[in-house]
Amino acid sequence: MPLKISLKPGEKFVLNGAVIENGDRRANLVLKNKAAVLREKDILQEGDVTTPVRRIYFPIMMMYLSDRKDDSLYDEFVLRMNEFMGVVSDPGVLSICVSVSRDVMAGEHYKALMGCRKLMTYEAERLA
Repeated sequence: MPLKISLKPGEKFVLNGAVIENGDRRANLVLKNKAAVLREKDILQEGDVTTPVRRIYFPIMMMYLSDRKDDSLYDEFVLRMNEFMGVVSDPGVLSICVSVSRDVMAGEHYKALMGCRKLMTYEAERLA
């Protein structure tokens, strides 16, 4: 099934590791095959990795964008997820953590990133 992306003027996204920036007008793109795509709002720079959940999100994002298997990224994800789950007691949040872990193990990295977004919301509420 094709993926339609609507881009604002100047909006950036990553497509299979290449950073692409839209021009000065709104644009619509249709991707007709499987590709690793992340919009600018879903991309974390290394300097933005400042919270426990962002430390979980970053290696998943890198695995998603990478075209090769990198055990060090997976190991980093496991370490950070275990640390986070060790201090969380909310059953709903732990359920999301398990779901994210399953998605990563199944190679469903984009789905895992969207689960991490839920964890980011939880974390932001707790840090506020």
